Amino acid sequence: MRVRRWAHLVGEWGRRPEAGMTTAEYAVGTLAACAFAAVLLAVVKSGGISTLVTEVITMSLSVGL
Repeated sequence: MRVRRWAHLVGEWGRRPEAGMTTAEYAVGTLAACAFAAVLLAVVKSGGISTLVTEVITMSLSVGL
């Protein structure tokens, strides 16, 4: 009898009724991703980074194989 109760508890712990994200968690995750993208875009568009990226692309395209 005791073993059955334990097996039942293990089975209940194995299944979570709320597996996955809720709508609110999706919304917060989406906002965080958009905020990160906005910060990354601002950094990439800054003068120094833009020049560096342009130089790296130009140098990599001019290398002969």
